[in-house]
Amino acid sequence: MDTSNLMEQILSNENLNQAYLQVVRNKGAEGVDGMKYTELKEHLAENGESIKEQLRTRKYKPQPVRRVEIPKPDGGVRNLGVPTVTDRFVQQAIAQVLTPIYEEQFHNHSYGFRPNRCAQQAILKALDMMNDGNDWIVDIDLEKFFDTVNHDKIMTLIGRTIKDGDVISIIRKFLVSGIMIDDEYEDSVIGTPQGGNLSPLLANIMLNELDKEIEKRGLNFVRYADDCIIMVGSEMSARRVMRNLTRFIEEKLGLKVNMTKSKIDKPRGLKYLGFGFYFDSHAKQYKAKPHQTSVLKFKMKMKKLTSRSWGVSNSYKVEKLNQLIRGWINYFKIGSMKELCRELDSNIRYRLRMCIWKHWKTPKNRAKNLRKLGINKHIAYRVAYCTRAYAHVCKCGAVNVAITNKRLTQFGLVSMLDYYTERCVTC
Repeated sequence: MDTSNLMEQILSNENLNQAYLQVVRNKGAEGVDGMKYTELKEHLAENGESIKEQLRTRKYKPQPVRRVEIPKPDGGVRNLGVPTVTDRFVQQAIAQVLTPIYEEQFHNHSYGFRPNRCAQQAILKALDMMNDGNDWIVDIDLEKFFDTVNHDKIMTLIGRTIKDGDVISIIRKFLVSGIMIDDEYEDSVIGTPQGGNLSPLLANIMLNELDKEIEKRGLNFVRYADDCIIMVGSEMSARRVMRNLTRFIEEKLGLKVNMTKSKIDKPRGLKYLGFGFYFDSHAKQYKAKPHQTSVLKFKMKMKKLTSRSWGVSNSYKVEKLNQLIRGWINYFKIGSMKELCRELDSNIRYRLRMCIWKHWKTPKNRAKNLRKLGINKHIAYRVAYCTRAYAHVCKCGAVNVAITNKRLTQFGLVSMLDYYTERCVTC
């Protein structure tokens, strides 16, 4: 394919319109200039032709990205770089044209940030390989990958495919546009800011070299962005692969392997893309399930949404709970988790009953509502005027009989078990 005149494709009205719509769909925070994504349409109406001319003549100058630090669950922070909305628009236009070109080169076992590919496909492919006798896992963790990409190496790789100097020039400008940290400018001598529209494509271009090296060695692997696992048949092979690939990554790609997080293990000790793995003795094969840390994260979010001190209506709590439940199940639906869903359902309903009990406020109102829901007058008053804690009262029979699972469903609460059963591919 001729890649010597890509800038005109990038600047075509159809491509730019598509880029604009995508940036608006993505929403996102403001960059260093403070412009909101809702202001982009007006900005492009006034300056669109000027931006196109600057890109044609290599005079476009990207602004520095705004540094945002996102706390990691296991400590430390993840550095995000938020480009201005105009720069996001330009990056998106470039990515849309380059992506189909590179899709033809990328390895079939690479699943991250690619069209029509997802994390679940990576998990299913990994299970196929594990169940084919490759049950020693080499889990390689790249240390701050997006912050350590070498600009010269990535530009060399891009130059092998892209022959349009205007496109190569603007990509390098984005790489070296700098970072604003608390109103202070800092040069970006290495790295590609995690948060830019081009960054996922650049990451895959760099890590495709790792994919090719692994394939050359005849190894089974899956990769999702910078999360890569290699599956082999013995511990000795795993140690050799870890040693050789670490050397390749650090010496040839100029990246850093985090040896404290990288490890060799059996599937049971692996956490990959939020999933854990276990051996089903009946089916005689490995299967996936939500990892315990993913379950803990879900429980923490669920507890926040069912906090009695959160001053919103119970219907709003149910709405937010449903969003959490659907999103979580849709991600983990390829895993085995019927019993987990049943347990979580019980916990959610219990906590929601406490929220409803508090919402009823006074003993008189509680007794009235219990009687309205079919509880005997004597029992209703005894429970309503009980001075025990919410946790105790809402575990008693009367509250459970009054606020049944069916009534909570009628109130709008989604059952995790029912939703999972409808959507799972392993049941």
